[in-house]
Amino acid sequence: MPYSTKRQTINFHRLSLLVLAIFCLLFSCNKKDEGDNGDYSEQFKQFTAELNKPRHHITLEQEQAFIDSGFHAIKNPYINDIFRYYGLKFLYYKKGIDKPRIALRYADSMLMMAKKSVTRKQYVSNYAEANFAMGDAYFSLSQFSTAYQCYYQGYFMGKNNLKNEILAEYTYRMGMVMFKQAHYPEAANYFKLSFRESLSYKESFQAFYQRQELLDNVGESFKNNGNLDSAAAYFTKTLNFIDSAGAPYTGPGQTRLKDVARAVVYGNQGEIAMQKKQNTLATQLLKKSIAINLKKGNDYGNAELVEINLGRLYFSTHQYQPFLSLFKDLRNQLDTVKNEEAETTWNLLMSKYYQQTGDMNKAFAHLEQYSALKDSVNKRSSSLKETDVNQQQANYDKQYQIENLKDNNKLQLIYIYLAVTCAAMAVVIVLLVYRNWRKSKKDVKTVSELNRRINLQKSDLEITLAELESNNQEKDRILRTVAHDLRNPIGGIASLTSVLLLDDLNDEQKELLGLIKETSNNSLELINEILEVTNNGTSQLSKEPVDINSLLTRSVELLRFKAAEKDQQIKLTVLDEPEDLLISREKIWRVISNLITNAIKFSPVGGIIYVSASIKKDELRIAVKDAGIGIPADVKDKVFNMFTEAKRPGTAGEKSFGLGLSISKQIVENHDGKIWFESNAKTGTTFYISLPRQKQNKPAGKNAEKEAPVLI
Repeated sequence: MPYSTKRQTINFHRLSLLVLAIFCLLFSCNKKDEGDNGDYSEQFKQFTAELNKPRHHITLEQEQAFIDSGFHAIKNPYINDIFRYYGLKFLYYKKGIDKPRIALRYADSMLMMAKKSVTRKQYVSNYAEANFAMGDAYFSLSQFSTAYQCYYQGYFMGKNNLKNEILAEYTYRMGMVMFKQAHYPEAANYFKLSFRESLSYKESFQAFYQRQELLDNVGESFKNNGNLDSAAAYFTKTLNFIDSAGAPYTGPGQTRLKDVARAVVYGNQGEIAMQKKQNTLATQLLKKSIAINLKKGNDYGNAELVEINLGRLYFSTHQYQPFLSLFKDLRNQLDTVKNEEAETTWNLLMSKYYQQTGDMNKAFAHLEQYSALKDSVNKRSSSLKETDVNQQQANYDKQYQIENLKDNNKLQLIYIYLAVTCAAMAVVIVLLVYRNWRKSKKDVKTVSELNRRINLQKSDLEITLAELESNNQEKDRILRTVAHDLRNPIGGIASLTSVLLLDDLNDEQKELLGLIKETSNNSLELINEILEVTNNGTSQLSKEPVDINSLLTRSVELLRFKAAEKDQQIKLTVLDEPEDLLISREKIWRVISNLITNAIKFSPVGGIIYVSASIKKDELRIAVKDAGIGIPADVKDKVFNMFTEAKRPGTAGEKSFGLGLSISKQIVENHDGKIWFESNAKTGTTFYISLPRQKQNKPAGKNAEKEAPVLI
C-alpha cells in the first residue's frame, strides 16, 4: 500500500510484519557459532526466538525495552547482530512512532556496521539495506533528492550481486514515488515489476505479505487512474492470493496480519463500488473493512481512512444521522491516532454538513481548519511532484559512468607506469644474468671440489654407520643375555609363590603372596617384551577387555607398601560402574604403576597421592595427582624424551633413570590414547591418561563422573 494512500498508515500494526520478516531471515541460517563468519551469533538467534513468541497486549515501548535488554545481554555480538539491532530501532522510530530524524541516525549506524562486514555478500546485502533505510528516512523528511540518491546507491551496489533481491526493493520504492507524484500508470508498472522480481525471495511469510501488498498497490494505481475494471480485477486477485499463498501461515500474528490485508482490500473494493454507485455493496464492504481494522492491534490508520469514505457515502446519500454518529466516533479516534489525510477530509465534510444545517460559524471553523491542513499537504506534495525521479536516476547513471571512465583512465596510467617499470627491471635482470653467468664458471670449479670432499665424507660416514650397527647388535646380544638370565630366577619366584598359595595360609598371607606372584608375572612379561624387541625390532600389542576399576585397584594395592615406606597414602577413586577397555593389561598396568611410582618418589614424606578414573564422552581418563615438588618450566618439554636429561632425585634421594615416562608415552599412543601433565611448584603435578572407550560398552550411569573416594 503506498505511503500516503488511503490504505496505508505510518504506524502499521506495531511493526509486527517487519519484525517477523527479520525473524524469518534469522531462522533460515543454520551455521554453527564458530566466530563471526557473516552470519548471526547463536545468542542473537536465541534472543530473536524469544522475541518471536506471541505476546498479547504489549505496547511498542514495552517491545522496545525487551529488544534493548535482550540485545545488551549478548556478549561479543557479531556484525550482523549489531546491524539488525540498529535496523529494529530504525523501524521503531520510522514506522512505529514517526520520528524520521532519530530513525535517520540509526540508518547511518546501519551503514557504518555494513562497512565492517566480514564477507562480500554480507557487505553488499547490508550496504544496500542501509541505503534504502536512509532513503526512507530522508523521504519522510521531504529531502527527496537525497532520498533518491540513497535509493540509487543501494540499487547500484546490489544490482550486480544480489540481483532481483535488491531490484525488488528498489522498484517497490520507485513505485511508491511515482504513486505519490500521481504518475499512476508508471507506478502500476513499477509494482508489477517488483512483484515479478520478488519471486526470487526465499519463501516466507514476509515474502508472501509483500507480494499481496504489491498486487493491491497495482489495483490502487489503476483505481486512482480511473481504470475501475482493471482495479477490481487486481483486488480480486489480491484476495485470492491471500487465501491460496497465505494458507500455510497459521500463526496467531500471521492470521491477524492476513485479516488486516483483507480489510485493506475490502476498503478498496468499497471505494470502487461507491464510484460505480453501488451504494449497498459499498456500505457492506466499507463496514466489513472497518470492523476488522478497528480491532485492537490492527491498522487503525487504515480504518480511519475507510471511515472517511463511508462518511462520504452517507453524506452523498443524505444519511446525515449515521454520518454524524460515525464522524463523532472518528473524531475520538483521530485524537488518539493522528492521521493528517483523514483529519483534512474530516474537516471538509464536517464543514459541508454544518452548511447543510445552517450553522455557518461551525462550518467556517471546519473549513478554515481544512484549508490549513490542505495547504500543508499541498506544500509537501508539490515539493515531491517538482522532482523528476527518472531524470535523477539517469543523471546518477551518467555520473557513475563518468566515474568509471575516470577510474579506467587512472588504471591505464598505472598500467603504463608498470610497463615502464617492468622494462627497466628486464634490463637489470639481463645484466644480472650476464654477470652471474661469468661468475658461475668459477663457481663450477668450487662446487666440483666440494663434491669431491662430500664423497670422501660419505665414505667415512658409511664406515662409521657399519661400526654403529655392529655395536648395536652387540648391545642387543648383551640385553638378551641379561634378560634371559633374569628370566629364570623371576620365573622361579613366580613358581614358588604359586606353590605357597596352595598351603593353608591366612588371608593376609595369601594377599601378599598374590601380589608377589602378579609382580613376578608382570616382570616376566617385561622380560619377554625385551627379548621380542631385541629379536624382531618391535613388540606386538595384544589387547583384551580389561575392567579398569580392577586394574587400578590392583595397581594401587601393589604400590601401597612402597608408599608406606615414606608414610604416604594413596586415595583411589574408581568409576561408579565397571568399565571394560580393549587394552593390553600388562602394558597399561606398567604405565599406571610408573606414574604412581613417580608420584611416590617426588612427594614429601606423609603426602597424599590421588588416583582417579572418570568418563569424558568417548574417552576414559585416569589421573594421578601428587602434592610434590612439581616439574620446573625449563624441563617440561623434555620429560617424555628417551634418556632425557630432565632427571632429578626423589624427595628421599631416590635415583631416576629417565626412561619411565618415555616408555609410558609409547604404550599409551600405541593404544590410540594421550598422556599429558599439569604441574605447579606449589600444588604439585597431575598426570593424565586418556584412552578410547569401546562403542559396545554399556552406558555409564547418570552420575558417571561423580567420584566415590576409596582410601587405600
